[in-house]
Amino acid sequence: MDRIAPEPNASVNLDGILARNRPKSPCARLLEFPPGFYRKVIAEVIATYLLVFVTCGAAAISENDGNLLPNLGASIAGGLIVTVMIYAVGHISGAHMNPAVTFAFASVLGFPWKQVPCYVAAQLTGAISAGFTLRLLLNPIKRLGTTSPSGSPFQALAMEIVVAFSLMFVISAVATDTNAVGELAGMAIGSAVCITSILAGPISGGSMNPARTIGPALASLYFKDLWVYIIGPVIGTLLGACSYSIIRGSDIRPANKLVSPSLSVKLRRRLRRNNEIGADFDDNLESK
Repeated sequence: MDRIAPEPNASVNLDGILARNRPKSPCARLLEFPPGFYRKVIAEVIATYLLVFVTCGAAAISENDGNLLPNLGASIAGGLIVTVMIYAVGHISGAHMNPAVTFAFASVLGFPWKQVPCYVAAQLTGAISAGFTLRLLLNPIKRLGTTSPSGSPFQALAMEIVVAFSLMFVISAVATDTNAVGELAGMAIGSAVCITSILAGPISGGSMNPARTIGPALASLYFKDLWVYIIGPVIGTLLGACSYSIIRGSDIRPANKLVSPSLSVKLRRRLRRNNEIGADFDDNLESK
């Protein structure tokens, strides 16, 4: 009986299968990211850059000349840019734009811890780049939207904790609870930023964001009480996320999807319906 010779590539294929099924080391699993993760990192860089550029630019102009832009206008600009960025990149990266928010998402709301360093690095990169961009554009203004306590550091710390708590409570509601109206996430979070900035501005500067403070601080070489704006937002966002996790239901939306995809679906359906109505109207006019 003739013996069937093994195929020359059989051992190679078997080795490949065994290699694919071999358990990965903890280090390899730690460095393994989902496909397209780089898009999320780039989105965070761009979104944080624009956030700091607009927010700190408006604050610097307002502080330099209140007639050009009052403090209220600077607070509104900060809320509007947050709203715009959430609708622009919320479906890609979640539009965190804030290391404290990312840390709270990871600690309480199930965001992957291994993605946190990349997100924080992206946010700091965007914020620092925006700070030095403002340094070039707003010369000779020295303080480029920096934040510092108007009173004692502990008073500013308490204010930062409270306003960061308020912001993260709203984010947790509209970003992770499927019973909330996800389509209005941008408006809700932007409004929260605007309101808390108006309240906290005269006391602490209303940062709520370590990246928003660190970026212009490096560009301005102004580091007074910088610790307040790192510790305060982190504590506040953790408390806000924990508080909402206690009262919310069981349905949780992924922490990296800040805007419900149903919004774009509804818009496309509405546009398609309007186009169909317009086409029918034109056909009726031609027939007449």
